[in-house]
Amino acid sequence: MGNCAICVDADQLKAVEYFGEFLAIKEPGMHFLGFDLFGICYNTRTVSTRIIENRIRCETKTADDVFVFVDVAVQVEVIIKKAKEAIYKLDNPAKQIESYVSNVIRAKVPKLKLDEVFFSKDELAQAVKSELVYNMEEFGYCIHSVLVTDIDPDQNVKKAMNEINVAKRLRIAAADKAEAEKIMQVKASEADAESKFLQGQGIARQRAAIVSGLKESFGEEGKTMDAEKVRELLLITQYFDTLEKMSNGNSTTIFMPHTVGGMNEVAEQMQKGILAGNAANQKYFDAESK
Repeated sequence: MGNCAICVDADQLKAVEYFGEFLAIKEPGMHFLGFDLFGICYNTRTVSTRIIENRIRCETKTADDVFVFVDVAVQVEVIIKKAKEAIYKLDNPAKQIESYVSNVIRAKVPKLKLDEVFFSKDELAQAVKSELVYNMEEFGYCIHSVLVTDIDPDQNVKKAMNEINVAKRLRIAAADKAEAEKIMQVKASEADAESKFLQGQGIARQRAAIVSGLKESFGEEGKTMDAEKVRELLLITQYFDTLEKMSNGNSTTIFMPHTVGGMNEVAEQMQKGILAGNAANQKYFDAESK
């Protein structure tokens, strides 16, 4: 007998034709068509009602002359009320969707630089969806969502981008390291200056105490010791301090002219050195002022 009755699956719609002419859309269930002689009276066409994902890969060029592949995923579903259009109007819906997607991508991406393309994925997806919704509805298809899933530049371009990023991070790290070393040096200098300042205060107090002690020890009762003698004694004291420090150094033996009875000569030599230094400084300042 032929196709007297048909069974439509739950995820399908069938278009029934009678001698090649469209008759009706049959929804899921059992349907009796009528008398059919040898299967030549009735014919059916099937379309799925499931949401189908179409994946499109489109190659294009950016504004900075970089060729990229843009991967787009489109979720599409047949509109039940327009099942007839979905079955009869398009021979290959997937190919038609790919054409619309490629058209939008190749119109939008060349206006953007490579970095901007990565930041504009949502805008690209929205532009593609608007184009598909406007054009595919008349063919009986509903566009649920459009996603730009990947942007894939040439391998050499990706390598160059990674190298740029590495160089940038190394430059930042070097700047941070230099700043840290600068802070450490400044702090060390400040600590050294503070240490020397305190050391100078200690030495000044030590010398003041020595001078006071010398005046009390060597001055006559009821009289103040001559300042010249105090200076000589102070210089001699510094001389012995210097010898002591030299003896504490790495050298084990020091040869230098020295006699116990020649302390006056030592004091005179030190005084002459100080006076000569003061005279040289005075000449330098006088020359500068002229």
